[in-house]
This record gives sequence, structure tokens and C-alpha cells, in this order.
Amino acid sequence: MSHENLKRNEAAHRSALISTHSYDVSLDVRQAADPDVAGYTSRSVINFSAAVPGHGQAASTFLDFIAGEVHSVFLNGKWLPVADVVDGSRIRLDNLQAENQVTITGTALYSRSGEGMHRFVDPADGQCYLYTQYEPADARRVFANFEQPDLKAQYTFHIMAPSGWEVASNGVEAARIQLTSDPDTSRWDFAATRPMSTYITTVLAGPYFKAQDHWSATLDDGTPLEVPLALYCRASMAESFDAAELFRLTKNGLDFFNRLFDYPYPWGKYDQAFVPEYNLGAMENPGLVTFTESYVFTSRATDAQYQARANTLMHEMAHMWFGDLVTMQWWDDLWLKESFADYMGTLGVDRATDWDTAWVNFANKRKAWAYVQDQLPTTHPIVADIPDLEAAKQNFDGITYAKGASVLKQLVAYVGFDAFIAGSRQYFRDHAYGNTTLADLLKALSASSGRDLGGWAAAWLQTCGISTLSLESDTHDGVPGAVTIVQDAVDPVTGREELRPHRLRVGSYNFDADGALVRTGSIETDVAGARTEVPELAGQPRPALLLVNDDDLTYAKVRLDPVSEATVLASLDRITDPMARALCWTALWNSARDGESPASRYVEAVTAFGPSETGVGVLLNILENASTAVERYTPLAQRGAVRGSFLAAADAQLRQAAPGSDHQLAWARTLAAVSRHDVALLPRLRGLMDGTAVVDGLAVDAELRWSLWHALAANGQATSEELDAELDRDTTASGGAGHATALAARPEPDVKAAAWQEAVEGTELSNQLLSATIVGFATAPAALLDPYVEPYFECLRGVWDQRSIEIASRIVRGLYPMAQDLPAGTLPADHPVTLRTDAWLTANTDAPRALRRIIVEQRSHLLRALTAQAVASPSIAP
Repeated sequence: MSHENLKRNEAAHRSALISTHSYDVSLDVRQAADPDVAGYTSRSVINFSAAVPGHGQAASTFLDFIAGEVHSVFLNGKWLPVADVVDGSRIRLDNLQAENQVTITGTALYSRSGEGMHRFVDPADGQCYLYTQYEPADARRVFANFEQPDLKAQYTFHIMAPSGWEVASNGVEAARIQLTSDPDTSRWDFAATRPMSTYITTVLAGPYFKAQDHWSATLDDGTPLEVPLALYCRASMAESFDAAELFRLTKNGLDFFNRLFDYPYPWGKYDQAFVPEYNLGAMENPGLVTFTESYVFTSRATDAQYQARANTLMHEMAHMWFGDLVTMQWWDDLWLKESFADYMGTLGVDRATDWDTAWVNFANKRKAWAYVQDQLPTTHPIVADIPDLEAAKQNFDGITYAKGASVLKQLVAYVGFDAFIAGSRQYFRDHAYGNTTLADLLKALSASSGRDLGGWAAAWLQTCGISTLSLESDTHDGVPGAVTIVQDAVDPVTGREELRPHRLRVGSYNFDADGALVRTGSIETDVAGARTEVPELAGQPRPALLLVNDDDLTYAKVRLDPVSEATVLASLDRITDPMARALCWTALWNSARDGESPASRYVEAVTAFGPSETGVGVLLNILENASTAVERYTPLAQRGAVRGSFLAAADAQLRQAAPGSDHQLAWARTLAAVSRHDVALLPRLRGLMDGTAVVDGLAVDAELRWSLWHALAANGQATSEELDAELDRDTTASGGAGHATALAARPEPDVKAAAWQEAVEGTELSNQLLSATIVGFATAPAALLDPYVEPYFECLRGVWDQRSIEIASRIVRGLYPMAQDLPAGTLPADHPVTLRTDAWLTANTDAPRALRRIIVEQRSHLLRALTAQAVASPSIAP
């Protein structure tokens, strides 16, 4: 369809012309369970005003509707010929009056991509489930609308669905009427919402399991605040649904954010639905938040997974204010909601739950995501340039979320927490139910803090790249001299030096009488410019470890000085402070990723100190990093030995870890993941599944079993019959994904050809099964995947043109020929896949910007891996 990629200037022109007041939307999904019925009737009645120019001139605009068919269009009571006014995904509206009403009826299509109205049939019981997902602009796949964030309106939804279903939307249920003409069908009418953007409206329908509760509070003026609560999941998952714990977290969050923001929860009810084949972790639809159902743990989950779920729950709840109550004007300021929600989600876990490692996990996981993204050629300022919707789709990334949250943490250190919250409260009061830009937020925060934040914003929000901080110390005749923090910060897009202000701490760590490495001093300082002396450290005895950015106040890569690095590599397990340990792990990983040290050194550190890491979230992260270091960053000639040592360590720790512990499960998952590339311990893996190799306390449940099958299949030691039998045991949606991955992982040319055909040429796979198939396809020796390098580059334009952006992005990113080895004597930039990528980029300068971005990013990841291999092997050209 044409016109799907709405441009920023088009949106600005439209919002200057019209103001939307209300939508009345009716959807008829009573036949959703019939797979032969591709769509459903959708009817929108929209009331809006227009700035009529006068002097005989007529005002015109357009509606957005990606439909199977448009049946009728009525504008101000006048029928408009469909053939004349419908052009692809747009409906032209001419001769507007000062006040207008338009009614559009059409057939919208069910989705299997997670965009629009997603339809899922539960393989466990054959039941049909529906939910919607719109961000950034897929509400137009469900009902006709003005699809942009700054045209807010009130919404009233009416849903026709099977009478036995649960149906929900943003507003509270106002009425449910069983049709006398069709008793199997009922109509749900929902109350009108407060003004909101199109992309956060939502509908849920199906035989969902529903749990209910209630939260209340008394406001400072004595007014009671009553909020009904509900939770939804598929009926087949109800036994695993820990509703009581989710309600407890929800109430804690509502208590916390209502007090913190001093603005009563504005959306009436608070429902949360856990839905299948979800493209995101969650979505902040007011009154009905949707989450991936992977947060319903049907297999053994670690404490880190439960904490991550709580973080997501708090993140989405913070959006009720940041993003929903006050929304960015256009996607350039996406950070105004996502950065704040990411920061507030971690703050909520830290302040409103029993976990005390929220900021440790943020430093170790979320910031690591930002560090990776910020070193790509496609990095961008936090306040980004988003010219169209395709660019917006690609900008839900580590910069917008994790870097933005990290920068907000730095801002809190800079202006103080109380001033930050006071400014946020004023921001809500000034702009409730409206749209804002960066200037609006800076005005509120500057007023509350008494600081002009223009310079801070220019340095942190409007430049690209990451600062690298290191320590230099002078010694004269054995006497310690000056200690200097050195900042290196180049914007990778502009090439300019961008030295940012940092409020940070430098921690001194020494060994105590028991041999523990403990903090013995801490200096808070402001870093500005290329070199900043720390006078408090001058002339002082050298600590065993000097840790720049202690407590993780700022956003920067930290290089350990030689003395500190030696201490860490010898005694990382002796550091008692969890945050300090996490920061040292991050420094070691950044050194390996950047080719400053061989990847094998990082793997050795994980092997040596991973077993004593008490934080399971940190352990899971470093084990994943170590696996990447083995398979991507270690030269082929060394890889077998490094992998073998790591596998042996994982096997040993699996047996030695406390029975039933999270650490035991972490090592088991690592054993399965690394064994995809090594046959040494496959007999042990099979023994774990058939019960001949028992590890006390280890639950070999469905999730772990599919990971073990993946390893066996990738090495040619699992037949299709065995995998089908396992699927018969596990008929869940996650079981279907595990089965698809294992089938595609088998190292046979015919298997790879079939997987490629299904992923690239076929259209039957849902979003979840597509990704599962791609993962299996990519698990293979190079000889099996080399024949697909050229077909990959040849198919890119066609895939992007013919598939939805969600599906196309998964194909383009997932099938890029990433797993490459650097031959001796070859420069990383001269590797055949690097050169082929360059040739495609040169020949396709006219390709859509979002497609080119993915290719540029994948090339950068490949080049980084090849460069790390070169650094680690003297026989390979650097």
C-alpha cells in the first residue's frame, strides 16, 4: 500500500490544520475464531475541527486506514465515492468545515505479525485470542484515524464478540448486551476515555483467564482514589499465573508513583494483560497495559527474571504519567517518555519492592545495551531526528531507552533528586493531556533546580557517542603525584570532540584484614574537559583499585588503569560491593569488545570468578557475554580450546552449584547454549533429558529441554521424529517456538533450504515462529550458511517492500551472515562479507533509510567481531 510511511512534515501540517475531539469505534470480531475469515468490520465516527482558510478556499486533509477494504466514507453527512477518496492507506477529506464528522466503515485484517489486531490460536487447546499493538502507528490497521501522537482525542469503543469471551479496552466496561438475534454474541460498550493518542488505544478479546483486585488511596485533600485492578492471561497458562504477586507489585507501584508524582493516577482502572507472540516487552496503553506472556513463567525462572518483570511493570506504570498523560509531540522526542520510564522503572523496583540490586542490574544490563548502540555508526542523539514513521520504528533502541535513562540518572546527580521530582510534577500540571517537546521539560526542570539546563541538554541530549574515562597518575621517585581523569569523547556522526560534564565518584578500594577488597575512600567530583585533576588523591598511597564512576552516577565507558586492572583480574571475587563488582565486569567486557584485550581473557575471568558472583542477574549477563566472546570474538584457531575450557567450567559449576539454585540453572543454560557449537558434552545433555544423568535440584523442565534439544539438533544428534515427540509433550506456544528452532538447527542442506524458504519466501509463519526459525537456521557451521550470503543481499529490497516493517526487520536483521571468521592475512574491512555489504550499500543509496540502518548496524557488529579476532591473534592482520 502507498502512503504508509507518514512524514514528519505531513504530520505537522495536519496538526496545524485540524484538532480531534472524539472517536466512536465499533469492531465486530465475532468470527475471529474462524481461520477462513481474514478480517472484521471496523467503523470509526470521528469528530474534529478544522482551521478553514476562508476567502473561498477549501481545507483538505487525510485519514489513515490500512484496511482490506474500505466500504464507505461519509463526511458531514455526505457520501464520498470510495474509489475517488481512497488512495492506498489514506482517505482524502476535502471541503472541510469548521466542525466536522466523518464516518468510515471497512474491513480491517487480522494480523500474525504482532502489528494491529493480532490473532493467535492456542496450540494447547485451540482457543482463539486477540489483542492489539500499535506503537508507533498501527492503530490505523484496526480503525480509521488521524495516526500521529499530537492529535489526541477521547475514545469510546464498542466490541462485538462471542458472549463467552473476556473483552477489555482502555475505558471501563459501561455495558454488556447479549444480542437477542444472536445469543452467542454480545456487545461490549466501554466508557469514553480521557484524551489520548491513537497509538495507546487498545482492545483485548478472547477466552482469557481474568483475576480481579482493587487499589485505593486517599489524596492529600482527603479525596478518595479508587482504582479497579485486573490481570489477564491465556486460559491454558492460568495454573502458572502468579496473580497475587503481580497484584502486590502493582499496588506497591501505584502507592509509590502517586506519592512521587503528586498527580493522582489519571486513567480510572488499571488492567494488565499478558499476551502471546508479543513484539515488545510491554506497552503502556492507559488502563490496559499489555505485556509479553513470557513474563508468565511456565518453567523455572531465576530471581533476576522476576526482577526484570517487576522492572517492566514499573516502567509501564511510570508511562501512565510520562508518555500517556503528557505525550511527545512527534517521535523526535520519543525519549521524553521512554528514557523517563526506563529510569523510573528501575527507581520503582529500588524504592517500592524488596529487591536491592535494581541499580546494579541497570548498570550491568541496561547500560550495556546503550554502550553497544552508542558505538554503532547509526547512533543518534537522545533527541533524535525522526523524519518519518519508519525511522521512528527503528528508534526504539538502546539510546532512547537506556542511554536516556542513564543520562537522567546523571541529571539527578547534577541537580539533586528533589529538584528533579519537583520539575516533573510541574511538567505534569502544566501539560496534562497535552503534547510537549524538549523545551517544555527543560523549562520545568530549570525552574525547579535554579539551573539553566540549556548547556547540559546540548552536551547530553543533542550529541552522539559515549565518553571514555580513564585515570592517569604520576609517580616521581616512587612518590605518588597528581591523579587525572582523562576524557575521550568523539561524536561518531559528526567527528567532533564532545567533552561532556560528568558528576561522578572515584572510589578507592583496598584489601582488609580478611582479604576482602573493600571501599576505603570515595571522592565526588565534577569532570569537565579533556583532563580533570583529582587533588584529593594527589600524593596519597596508591589503592589496590581506583574505580572511576563508582556507584555508576554517570554514563561513560571506564578504562581500568594498569594497577587496577591487575587487581581486578586477580581478585574480582574479593570485591564485596555488588555495584563495584558489576562496574568492573563491565570494564572488562568493554575492553574485550573494543579489542583492547583478547576476548579469551574475559572468558578466563568469567570462568575464574563467575562461580562466586552472588548476583544472579550479573552472572547471567557475564555468562552470555562469555558465550559471545567465544563464538564471535575469539579467532578460529583458538576458539576450540577456549570453548572447551569454558564448557568444562560450566559443567563443573552445574554439578557444584547449590541444588535448585538460580546459579545452578544459569550454568545449565550456559552449558546448553555453548554446546550448540561443540559435541564434547552432548552425551551429558541427552542424559539430562532422559534421566540417566541426574543433577540434584535441577528441574529439566520445558524451557531447558528445548534448549538442550537445540544443542543436540545443531550437532546432528536429534531427529525430526524425536523433536515431534517432544512437541507432543509440550503443546504450548513456547513449545512450538522451541520445536521450530530445533528443526531449523539441524545441520543438513535440505533443512537449511526449507528454513530459508519459510522465512524469506513464505508468509505462513507468525512473528514468533519466524524468529524461532531464523535462530535455528543461523545455528550452523559456516559451510552450510555460505551459500546464502548472496541470496541474502539479493532479497533485501523485495523483503522490505513486500512485508510489514516488523516482519521485514526480523528477516533482515536475523539472516545477516554474522558468524564469520577472519582468515590469516586478511584485514577485517577486506573480509568477503564486509565487502559484499559495502557493495550493497553503495548500490542501494536509494533504499529506505530504516533498511539501510539495519544493514549498517549489522556490518558494524561484524566488523567489531573480526577486529577482536585480529587483535587476539598475532597471525591475523589487525
